[in-house]
Amino acid sequence: MPRRRKFRLRLPTRTLALGERTLLMGVVNVTPDSFSDGGLYLETDAAARHALALEQAGADILDIGGESTRPGAEPTPPEVELDRVVPVIQKLRGRVKIPISIDTRRAEVADMAARAGAEIINDVSALRDDPEMAEVAGRHKLPVILMHMRGTPKTMQKRPFARNVVRDVRAGLEAAIRRAVDGGLERRRLLIDPGIGFGKSFRQNFELLARLWEFADLGLPIVVGTSRKMFVGSAIGGAVAKERVWGTAATVTAAVLGGAHIVRVHDVREMVQVVKVADAMLDAGGRITREN
Repeated sequence: MPRRRKFRLRLPTRTLALGERTLLMGVVNVTPDSFSDGGLYLETDAAARHALALEQAGADILDIGGESTRPGAEPTPPEVELDRVVPVIQKLRGRVKIPISIDTRRAEVADMAARAGAEIINDVSALRDDPEMAEVAGRHKLPVILMHMRGTPKTMQKRPFARNVVRDVRAGLEAAIRRAVDGGLERRRLLIDPGIGFGKSFRQNFELLARLWEFADLGLPIVVGTSRKMFVGSAIGGAVAKERVWGTAATVTAAVLGGAHIVRVHDVREMVQVVKVADAMLDAGGRITREN
């Protein structure tokens, strides 16, 4: 089993150690239409309470988003997205001890979120949708998660899938890294995400998990989000989103053993146990390799 590379990720107010153990990114959807929990945390107070509960459950990062990127989703107007996320971040500032990530494709939203206290940008478009995003990230000195997606949330599951998904994702991530560096961002502030569920068939999602180690030589920390997604439900008889917790646990284990540094999840309390056990297996596998 290959060893997971370690990184030091500098944020504006702290440094995250990546690779010593798997970090949990807790999802806070401030949306009416997200596939898993849309509408549950649309109000600022409800979203803030949920964020605090995720921290208490063991989250290492909070990922706050105001636009659903589920398959078929329509774009959210930027003023609506701002109205959803900025008050939540402001309410959490000084109350949470873990860093906040802003899940957005828009530079305007990222800028205001950073001013409110966000320290990471999670961009599912990998800087394709807004040419100003790199400038905002650079000015605030925020790391950026570059995610692979074929098309847009509205079209990604309607257009043809790649014939070779690993090759397609790798090419897309390499292009995203070049775009980020050309935009003035330092490689040491970049992370990559293969975009499980974003323009891939169910089978291709499983293939990406099985071959995740093949992206390690890009030399950047890896983020993986499989939580409650449809491909998990398809493998366990069509279970609805809230009944995919233990199917998700299997994919999280696979992601950790494949070299993921951060896993993005809804069910933090359950996944804390999952990543601890997966980390123990990863560490044992590395020890066996070194001893041999």
